[in-house]
Amino acid sequence: MIVLKEYIINKNDSGQRIDKFLQKAVPRLPQNLMYKYLRLKRIKINNKKCEISTRLSEGDILSLYINDEFFDNNPETEFLSVSADLNVIYEDENIILIDKKNGLVVHEDDENTADTLINRLKHYLYDKGEYVPENENSFAPSLCNRLDRNTGGIVIAAKNAESLRILNQKIKDREIEKKYLCITVGYPPKDEDTATAYLEKNSDSNTVTVTSKKTNCNKTIVTKYKVLKKKNNLALVEVELKTGRTHQIRAHMAYLGCPLLGDGKYGINKVNKEYNVKTQALYSYKLKFTFKGDNGCLDYLNNREFTVKNVWFADKFI
Repeated sequence: MIVLKEYIINKNDSGQRIDKFLQKAVPRLPQNLMYKYLRLKRIKINNKKCEISTRLSEGDILSLYINDEFFDNNPETEFLSVSADLNVIYEDENIILIDKKNGLVVHEDDENTADTLINRLKHYLYDKGEYVPENENSFAPSLCNRLDRNTGGIVIAAKNAESLRILNQKIKDREIEKKYLCITVGYPPKDEDTATAYLEKNSDSNTVTVTSKKTNCNKTIVTKYKVLKKKNNLALVEVELKTGRTHQIRAHMAYLGCPLLGDGKYGINKVNKEYNVKTQALYSYKLKFTFKGDNGCLDYLNNREFTVKNVWFADKFI
């Protein structure tokens, strides 16, 4: 049955192309039908014909005359089934910096784990009244960077669409500086260096291989590191990624002859058992906003730095 559904465009919806909005607001609507309905004027803005490329403005009324089967009238609330517990490093009206602990996945994985960082974030903001699903057409709080399940550290989340757009662009332009702490088994070749190598990913085994020669199948990796402490053949090392590849720190340090303590894929299991460490000693512990150009509503964050104070392995082994 064809019904009339109207969306009043709010601040989080504005600025989007109409096709991008509809893909999020009406995900059940096939793309080919969306284009067809736009041509047939069954999708209108302010009761006027619109194009795929039309951008939405706050206060616009978007009208859809389409089959009711494409609408989902039940807002997603699975996140309410998980804990709202978060380790918040910093929070304001636009963003939140979360200290993700080892063992927590950021998004739903192949095992359909409900207890994810994104679901905890939604529950946390829901309890504060800052996220009400039924009031949102196309936006939900979003994580801007990811960490592996067994890597802890700072994850950036956006509370509104404008912040999300800015942060995604700043990350793409490498205007957010992130530093990691790790413990290596064996000392790095130099106390301080910027190392270059080449990494090839094997998707079937979810592993990577690092070599010294460039091929058509691998990608350049650049890893900057600095040794902070040494003791008993273990080193506490600060790492900054100049490129961001899968498992880059773990695989590159192993290639340099000093794999991470606790790493089951690239490390030394005998040593991991000796220290009773079952997860890699790797933590994204420091973040600095180094913005350039237009920073929009996040300009106040420029040059601010945030640090995790208590990294679980920092003083435990050395």
